[in-house]
Amino acid sequence: MVDMQSQYGPPSPLEDSVLGSPLCGDFIGGMDDLQDISQSMEEDALCSFDLPGYQSSSTGSDSSHIFDALTPASSPSSGIFGAVGPQEELGSPSLSLECRVCADRASGYHYGVHACEGCKGFFRRTIRLKLEYERCERSCKIQKKNRNKCQFCRFQKCLSVGMSHNAIRFGRMPQSEKMKLKAEILTGEWEEEGPLLADQKTLAKQIYEAYLKNFNMNKSKARVILTGKTSTPPFVIHDMDTLRLAERTLVAKLVGSNAAGLRDKEAEVRLFHCCQCTSVETVTELTEFAKSVPGFCGLDLNDQVTLLKYGVYEALFALLASSMNKDGLLVAYGGGFITREFLKSLRRPFSDMMEPKFQFAMKFNALELDDSDLALFVAAIICCGDRPGLSNVPYIERMQEAIVQVLQLHLLANHPDDAFLFPRLLQKLVDLRQLVTEHAQLVQEIKKTEDTSLHPLLQEIYRDMY
Repeated sequence: MVDMQSQYGPPSPLEDSVLGSPLCGDFIGGMDDLQDISQSMEEDALCSFDLPGYQSSSTGSDSSHIFDALTPASSPSSGIFGAVGPQEELGSPSLSLECRVCADRASGYHYGVHACEGCKGFFRRTIRLKLEYERCERSCKIQKKNRNKCQFCRFQKCLSVGMSHNAIRFGRMPQSEKMKLKAEILTGEWEEEGPLLADQKTLAKQIYEAYLKNFNMNKSKARVILTGKTSTPPFVIHDMDTLRLAERTLVAKLVGSNAAGLRDKEAEVRLFHCCQCTSVETVTELTEFAKSVPGFCGLDLNDQVTLLKYGVYEALFALLASSMNKDGLLVAYGGGFITREFLKSLRRPFSDMMEPKFQFAMKFNALELDDSDLALFVAAIICCGDRPGLSNVPYIERMQEAIVQVLQLHLLANHPDDAFLFPRLLQKLVDLRQLVTEHAQLVQEIKKTEDTSLHPLLQEIYRDMY
């Protein structure tokens, strides 16, 4: 753990815009067997997730301001979307596990197999009520579109694929089955593997590699420092004296040539400037990361700028949580650790700046995501089709849907014990939007009332944001 005693050392309710997003389609998507699902939810408290298509009527306009630091390359990129121009149609691949009975989207592991809500409810009622169906000799093929036509054959199919009322229910999958499923997902050895699965694995791999390449600090590095597993512990900043000492060493590297002009400013203003320097660097990293997301560079340049303008702070605060614990956060590339209590002791409005980020981080970190999860989550934040002013909404929504589906599948493989991780992670998108809104309002207040200024890049991001 970070040594808090060391003086010296080496240097919300859902908003309409979010509800309309494809990211939250999982909560409001249409289901086929409503009765089955309703009964199933009463017993298992689980709803199935779907990713329905989403169309927006917004026509958007060109961004009025294009600034260099948020201007990615406009040439096409490789990968799933790389060969497709902005106006071309893209497939919307299904990445979920299939129901072993009818091939509909499986909602989980039910009665010993992966099954949809409809077949789970059908099997449960048949067993509980001891129903007997009229015998059929035709060996009907059970599919999503006809699964209700022949109940006898449907029940026989349930039995043949391994469903049993004595089997383990959803949420208590045997460890052997979890390991088998994870191996199948990671190696692609599914029964019905096709080229789409290979594309999906490629997409996840590209995004993760871009994440590792472009971000100076990631969660694995931060956790090593925060848990005291590094030979060089961070310098702890806990009062004005340690802040001044850090400014002569750690912070000087961040503020560069502007350090001299800040010496006569009060501590709060100097800290605010340092926060801006760190934010600018992270925005630059996020821009480079976005350019590596398949399909992003195929977008119109104005759409690229718009996605970054509205997405970078949501992504930034999601990433910032990795460098935080309940006591403080890492600064200066992990060389320093500034305590939460010291930040709260600053005068207002500066004292209000970081506490909401700590509160969000504690809940976000409780999800126990790793860097591979975060890479996909950040990509989904950036490629969000409901940002105002976008011109090619359908293309962006298809990009986002593909990423979200890969994220859903990845979480299933990476966190097999947490059945509700995916919907809980989607809820964090709502929290992030609220966090950014409040942050932008506070920054505007500081800009108007304090002896400080905004970095031009950040000023451009905040312009007309809310």
